[in-house]
Amino acid sequence: MNRKLTRKLNVGGVAIGGGSPISIQSMLNVPAADVVGNVRQARELETAGCEILRVAIPNRQSVRLIPAIKEATTIPLVADIHFDYRLALDSVAAGIDKIRINPGNIGSDDRVKAVADACRLHGVPIRIGVNSGSLEKEILAKHGGPTAEALCESAMYHASLLEKYDFNDIVLSMKSSRVDAMIEAYELASQVCDYPLHLGVTEAGTERMGLIKSAIGIGSLLQRGVGDTIRVSLTADPVREIAAAMDILRALNLRSGVQMVSCPTCGRTNIDLIAIADEVERRLACCKKPITVAVMGCAVNGPGEAREADIGIAGGNGVGLIFRKGEIVRRVPEDRLVDSLMEEIESL
Repeated sequence: MNRKLTRKLNVGGVAIGGGSPISIQSMLNVPAADVVGNVRQARELETAGCEILRVAIPNRQSVRLIPAIKEATTIPLVADIHFDYRLALDSVAAGIDKIRINPGNIGSDDRVKAVADACRLHGVPIRIGVNSGSLEKEILAKHGGPTAEALCESAMYHASLLEKYDFNDIVLSMKSSRVDAMIEAYELASQVCDYPLHLGVTEAGTERMGLIKSAIGIGSLLQRGVGDTIRVSLTADPVREIAAAMDILRALNLRSGVQMVSCPTCGRTNIDLIAIADEVERRLACCKKPITVAVMGCAVNGPGEAREADIGIAGGNGVGLIFRKGEIVRRVPEDRLVDSLMEEIESL
């Protein structure tokens, strides 16, 4: 797919935009007063594969989270700021790698300039985070609600406040809980600016529905070449956000790793394929090999249907088949099917 070429920014060593790999983000959800808990969760997210991490800074006391997390991890850190420009200045002084703020919400021009100057001096990019609940009254009235056009206009307005002070290290996000509005807003922004875009569906819901909304919204934009960094927002353990984001990127061939295909089962299936597929997926969770693995339930049609897979298994009537590119390479006992598959993958 052809990706739109946006400006390239650096966030604590991770590049965003300019054709750089799509980076995966998440956010800590431990109360800001709990420094130990935030550090622990940051480590968990780093281990899971999170590449940029956001932390809420609701007050000046919570700024202490920044050095604590940065000392315990190597992950670039983003400070989430609302209204109080002093929190942005304190975060920059504490070593933050990126600021998330809406310049129009922090007060007078001199405050916007102070934040822009501090971020420029320390090489700290700013993400402008617009969502359906943050839109200005004038823009809402103009568009009759939180439409895609309203989201885009608000984002560009906030960007103009920074541009006035010669600050252009900007990332834009225009999140909505409505997938159609979110998609259209990012498409509009992609047409009118070259700032890197942070994709996400806000308030997407619990893990089940959040995964569906995010896969549609984020996935469809990435498939069209729009987007530079992503966050899958779930009302769940944020570690689950990382797994979901990786799955979206792998499904679009934007991230290397195992792609697994499996048949949905039918009346010809004579093995417990659902349990087998679950076990294979679990055991391949940490595999980084860029291969396609097939788990098929029918030894008659399975290898043919999955002939494009690099390696696969099919079984039935007590016998399991190992196949590569549709060609059977050996037969194994059914109870050795998964173990035999893992042995073959290790040898690839």
